[in-house]
Amino acid sequence: MADKLIIVESPAKANTIKKFLGGSTKVVASMGHIRDLPKSKLGIDVEHDFEPEYINIRGKGDLIKSLKKDAETAKTVYLATDPDREGEAIAWHLANILEVNSDKITRVTFNEITKNAVQKAIKEPRNIDINLVNAQQARRVLDRIVGYKISPVLWKKVKRGLSAGRVQSVAVKLIVDREEEIEKFIPEEYWNIYAELLDEKSKKDFIAHFTGKQGKKVELHSKEDVDNILNDLKNAKYIVTDVKKGEKKRTPAPPFTTSTMQQEASRKINFTLKKTMSVAQSLYEGVKLPQGLTGLITYMRTDSTRISDEARKVAKEVINKNYGEKYYENRFYRTSKDAQDAHEAIRPAHIELAPDDIKEYLTTDQYKLYKLIYNRFLASQMSAAVYDTMNVTINANNYDFKASGQNLKFKGFMVLYVEGTDSKEQEEQEMLP
Repeated sequence: MADKLIIVESPAKANTIKKFLGGSTKVVASMGHIRDLPKSKLGIDVEHDFEPEYINIRGKGDLIKSLKKDAETAKTVYLATDPDREGEAIAWHLANILEVNSDKITRVTFNEITKNAVQKAIKEPRNIDINLVNAQQARRVLDRIVGYKISPVLWKKVKRGLSAGRVQSVAVKLIVDREEEIEKFIPEEYWNIYAELLDEKSKKDFIAHFTGKQGKKVELHSKEDVDNILNDLKNAKYIVTDVKKGEKKRTPAPPFTTSTMQQEASRKINFTLKKTMSVAQSLYEGVKLPQGLTGLITYMRTDSTRISDEARKVAKEVINKNYGEKYYENRFYRTSKDAQDAHEAIRPAHIELAPDDIKEYLTTDQYKLYKLIYNRFLASQMSAAVYDTMNVTINANNYDFKASGQNLKFKGFMVLYVEGTDSKEQEEQEMLP
């Protein structure tokens, strides 16, 4: 008989947690949701406040019996499902089906699967957050109403196999609206002029772009406009009339949220959204290292860029040790006002575990994503990159051209990580001669 019963979603998460707890604690997995709406009917009482009608998921009967038995013999039951609305709903369903005194059931959450985080959570239990549960139920009910009612119409009117959904149907509407805007767009002819120039002193060439005439902006709408200017520029001397030198800084991107992690994983390591979340889940739940199963990242479903003071402190130590003090800068990132901010940003759970130090214990995909998360987080606490800049104004027969360039003089965070871009153009400019 175990004094404490801890229920989580997955066996991997259960195995990682076990090593942090004593022999009087039993950790078991619910294997995800245990109750859901029936597949054979709508399962929602539309006439009575859209009350959902839950049933036990088929095939989970033996698991539910086992959970009930374990809960009956335990002194305290800790529902340690994920710290989001889905995890809260699973905890609520578990509390309802276990059939034990509600006084012995409590809720615990942790943002990372580390010894300190798990033990602290058990010392600070709370009640199930019914607001989070209701948020999940609202999402589930809307999913069912939209999908269950509209999908069959699509099968009849358009094509079998198509589906409608709370999110995807709205997304399709946005795409249609955008496509209609594109179809209505009337393109206008637009030209530009670039001059390839040679600096007489350095014998290096550079590109300047046409901006106008005698300080006024000129737009080119036809080849005739361009040819007229080119004729005026024959045998013209290009004279530098103004040079502005300066300095600019580039600051690092904040630590990952779920959406920015998915975007960057797509850009940098060619992961699909689904693959990114699957690999992140495995890193969060635990990877087998020499010291045992170890959760490598914090919870991967978050809209926050906030990080803990402890994580910031360890990041400082790692940066100062590996790169030097001039590369460290204590940074705080402001989370969007619309964010729930329930959890930290996605970051390494053990910042001392560098990706290359544990590479042999990770799959190729785990290594790629862990390195991305690790480097992004560490870079977010580093100094800005510093550039020397130069902007040059050039005149030729009263026509104006401009050229600009920059030179990286201090890499700062870029020694470790540079945020990806969707643009195919070269991001960095070279310094002008």
